[in-house]
Amino acid sequence: MQALTPTRNTLSLAIALALLAAVPAMADDATQTKGGDAKVTGPNLDAIVVTGTSERTTVMKSSVSLSVIDDEQIARSGATNAAELLRSIPGIRAESSGGEGNANVTVRGVPISAGGGRYVQFQEDGLPVMLFGDMNFGTADEFLRVDGNVDHVEVVRGGSASTLASDAPGGIINFVSKTGEEKGGAVGFTTGVNFRENRYDFDYGSRIGDSTRFHFGGFFRDGDGIRNPGYQAESGGQIKGNLTEEFSSGYVRLNVKLLNDHTPTYLPSPVGISGGSLVALPGLDPRTVSQLGPNLANDTTIDSNGHAVTTSTRSGLHTEANSLGGEAHFDLGNGFIIDDKLRETDASGRFIGMFVPPPSAAQVAAQSYPGVLFNTSLNDLGSTFNDLRLSKKLEVADVKANVTGGLFMGNQNIAETWDWNTYQLSLANRNPTAVQTGTGATTFGGCCVRDWNTRYTNTSPYLNLTAEQGALTVDGSVRRDRQHAQGYQHITDGLGNGLNFNKDAGKIDYSLSRTSYSVGGNYQLDKDLALFARTSRGYSFFADRLLYGTPLDGSAPINVGEVHQHELGVKYRQGAFSVFLTGFIAQTSESNYEVTTQTSTQNTYDARGVEVEAGYRMGDFHINGGATFTDAQITGALDPTVIGHTPRRQAKYIFQVSPGYSVGPFDLGAQVYGTGDSYTQDDNLYKMPAYVSVNAFVYYQFDEHTRFALTANNLFNTIGFTEAEGVGAGSTVTSARSIDGRTVRASVRYTF
Repeated sequence: MQALTPTRNTLSLAIALALLAAVPAMADDATQTKGGDAKVTGPNLDAIVVTGTSERTTVMKSSVSLSVIDDEQIARSGATNAAELLRSIPGIRAESSGGEGNANVTVRGVPISAGGGRYVQFQEDGLPVMLFGDMNFGTADEFLRVDGNVDHVEVVRGGSASTLASDAPGGIINFVSKTGEEKGGAVGFTTGVNFRENRYDFDYGSRIGDSTRFHFGGFFRDGDGIRNPGYQAESGGQIKGNLTEEFSSGYVRLNVKLLNDHTPTYLPSPVGISGGSLVALPGLDPRTVSQLGPNLANDTTIDSNGHAVTTSTRSGLHTEANSLGGEAHFDLGNGFIIDDKLRETDASGRFIGMFVPPPSAAQVAAQSYPGVLFNTSLNDLGSTFNDLRLSKKLEVADVKANVTGGLFMGNQNIAETWDWNTYQLSLANRNPTAVQTGTGATTFGGCCVRDWNTRYTNTSPYLNLTAEQGALTVDGSVRRDRQHAQGYQHITDGLGNGLNFNKDAGKIDYSLSRTSYSVGGNYQLDKDLALFARTSRGYSFFADRLLYGTPLDGSAPINVGEVHQHELGVKYRQGAFSVFLTGFIAQTSESNYEVTTQTSTQNTYDARGVEVEAGYRMGDFHINGGATFTDAQITGALDPTVIGHTPRRQAKYIFQVSPGYSVGPFDLGAQVYGTGDSYTQDDNLYKMPAYVSVNAFVYYQFDEHTRFALTANNLFNTIGFTEAEGVGAGSTVTSARSIDGRTVRASVRYTF
């Protein structure tokens, strides 16, 4: 297994981690949130949350759509990465078919028209993982790992996400860490049953004294990956920790993370079209195909200085992130509370994956395909984020109010070098061959030998007012996002006759600002029934996806994404039953550029629908789940022929059902995920068929501390297409990406 490689801040991080192991664990203050009781089934309406709110509140009293996944639910989900975990949450569309990262994520009715999560912000402990969710080859989920450090996940869909985070009008997904509030830990070992994978997990937290506590943990792994490319494709791991010191009026916490991980990258492969729908081609299984194998070990490109460099194709998706941060919470007296969160991260890596453009029928017959090796160096995706807020509690007559003013400041670097060589591929067996046919200078019209280095600075003051009178809670918030981008981009001359970036594509120097708002109310008729409503407007600023065509020197308008949302919902529980029902309208306008087709789009969308989250428990049997029904259409476009069509990859319905049953030492359960069919592109020519995928597990509690588990992902080996390339009318083949085939894992976990 590859060791964690030192980078600039490794020394300070290592010292901090040593400190975590050496000093007493610290007691947190009462503001530490918990995801709720693991025995709660369905929406936990009493869960205390902080994400998407200006102060701690319960789901029942909040006027936003909130879901919480606790650590036990995470373990039962069978999820192998952050995005796959999100498929258990109603209203979330998470297309997790690209490996550990590079997933496409959005929220009910808001389109997926580019990679990553353009309208959703991934957070760790309340701060962004990345300022932008859709950076080319550097999506936020790539730098997240789900392990024993995660206490719970809080998910806000729509609503106040527009004003309490930047670039997040669709929602916020916050991974909240354990902080040693309860003494104990666990060690675990997981191995693949039908594929080679070994993973070692550990975590521990404790108190020492009355004012100190800590938690640290992580994992290491090695293996071939789910699709077995014929070489070791997985290696690396993560170590995280935090240390908290409590004072009489608050606390201070130190957070550290070391991530260095290699995982395989899965990109679209050839598939057939039959009856207007995607189908697998004979002898080419989209669930297991690997376009890279041992016969193509290296690829020679140029680095950011124009020097020839040879990289290993086995690097796959390589992510490094070393971060050091802190947070503080203090009661200043007279109703004033101050909170501050700070984190600096050094992030870099490489993205290597073989993309197969839509082949011709002749190429399919010959089983010889064109390939483009997406060899992208993530030179610098580092960031510095700080969120400072001051709140004041007021009480006038029988009205309780809270006023919060905050300032978010963030710097996000995006420095990448692209050089995409072309190959001719044979995918007829488990050892694909590849012969280089060209250099990046001619790939997709010469788009893809380029180097840029840009820094984005965000300054975002925000204000929130919450008032509570009896059963009624009303809140409103406003945010002013101001962004400045500065840097350069260079490309080759397109002739392919020199190892240098000899053409200046123009400097990057522009500023943007937008104002977002959100207003909502919640009326609790009794302790078990509440109604809420909300209207919001938010924006998403685009970053490196603006680098094609648009002047970025401030001489021309810069496009942004705009989302208007309206919500009306009810929360209800009765005995062992609970339900969270929300009706929604989402209106989005955006622009985009697709590298693989070299086309620009500028669309507006309208989506209306209903989402439901519910759960029921009866003795040792429990079931929870949800569904989202969406009617969406394109209402405006540069291409008038697509107006009135259904947006690409937007299914009419998606659903999740998770039943479970306990009998003696055995615990049995499953997670069923289903989606209706959806169109591959806005032209509505071809469909990705509906599918249902089942994850299942059985736990055996050997004794008080030891648990054995057998889990199966995609138990019935379903083909489930999540995205596809566009092709013309009458085509019989294209390229698409499917979820992985059946994988079975066995594990043992010892708690102490």
